[in-house]
Amino acid sequence: MKKVVNFLRGSVEVEAQGAFPERFLNLCAQRGVSFWGVEWVESTAVRLKVPRQERGDLEDLATRSGCTLSEVERGGLPTFLERFRRRYALLAGLALSLLAVLLMTQFVLVVDVSGNTEVPSAAILSTLRRLGVRPGAFGPALEINYIEQRALLELEGISWMSINLHGARAEVLVRERVKAPELVDESEHGDIIAETDGVITRLEVLAGETERKVGEPVAAGDVLIQGNVLLEGPMYSEQDVGWQQVRAQGRVEAKTWRTLQATIPLTAQVKEYTGRETGRWFLTILGKRINFYRKSGISFPQYDKISSTWNAGSGMDLALPLSLGRETMREYTLTPAEVDLAAAQEMLEAQLERALTEQIEGGSITRTEYTAVVTDEMLTVTLRAECTEEIGRFVPFDEPGYQTRLPAGRGDETNS
Repeated sequence: MKKVVNFLRGSVEVEAQGAFPERFLNLCAQRGVSFWGVEWVESTAVRLKVPRQERGDLEDLATRSGCTLSEVERGGLPTFLERFRRRYALLAGLALSLLAVLLMTQFVLVVDVSGNTEVPSAAILSTLRRLGVRPGAFGPALEINYIEQRALLELEGISWMSINLHGARAEVLVRERVKAPELVDESEHGDIIAETDGVITRLEVLAGETERKVGEPVAAGDVLIQGNVLLEGPMYSEQDVGWQQVRAQGRVEAKTWRTLQATIPLTAQVKEYTGRETGRWFLTILGKRINFYRKSGISFPQYDKISSTWNAGSGMDLALPLSLGRETMREYTLTPAEVDLAAAQEMLEAQLERALTEQIEGGSITRTEYTAVVTDEMLTVTLRAECTEEIGRFVPFDEPGYQTRLPAGRGDETNS
């Protein structure tokens, strides 16, 4: 810390030569002159360093002690700045540089978003841009509290947001909403029916009645859990109280079999590059693009556009909103070519598997079998799969076209 202070205020190294240089040191101590780095050159000469502002007091002290005082070296920040006293352009450049640094820290250059998993960062940045938080915005002029509240109203998936300005960096912290559990309308009565054919492997009844058993086959449309519940009479009574309608609830898993098909032509149009290409450069500063080319159309009828961008500050913790880009247009023509049969079959099998996974909605695939047939220049791939999935679907009694019947042996009434 002392070295830093001495550098900022400047120092002067002097040499006192005389018969009794120690008297010069004693006078400096009595006068309260700060000095350090005392070095005896010889028995009649001593060197020491003093603060720059106390240099003028040493002449009188040297005269009183009978010593001759000479200046050896000056150092520190004031001495360094004195070199530029007559270099006005350099001083002006230094002042402008310091002013630019101070001003640039007041503008937002980078906006970072963290804490989101479901809501895309692009959606958050787009909303904040409309509200004024973007590269190039003047930080002190931003109404942070107002922007946070407006952003929460526009972003449905966000429950909390905090915008913190750290110089040229705007840090946006968000917390996403926790999805509320799905509410069941108990006043809506109905049955749970089978959505597809299968063999029951798991049966859980939470509300309603069922006569189904594990291992029993069911067809699409069969009632799995009834919403008509028989209220039995009291003990030793020969008559039941009657029927009550409830909302059937439960889980019915079954082993199912599904068949899916996909086709692809054996001849396709492929790109063949002609070797002709053209390029153009552009610069992006604070989100604004500057083109280094005239606005003109591309003469190629068919072409691919390849964009390459070099960002300033790549590899640094702080990415700057400055990038240089180049767009390259490569001309191509379409020519017919035969499709690789093995690659096409592999692609269709992957597509069928993805489609099957979406259909069973969280179920599991226990066995798959693929067959491929070539007819009329078309490749057809068929997937036959054995799955375990939830097949129950709630159907309200008042759904148009649906009729429910009381369980067999318990009456012949029909509700529609």
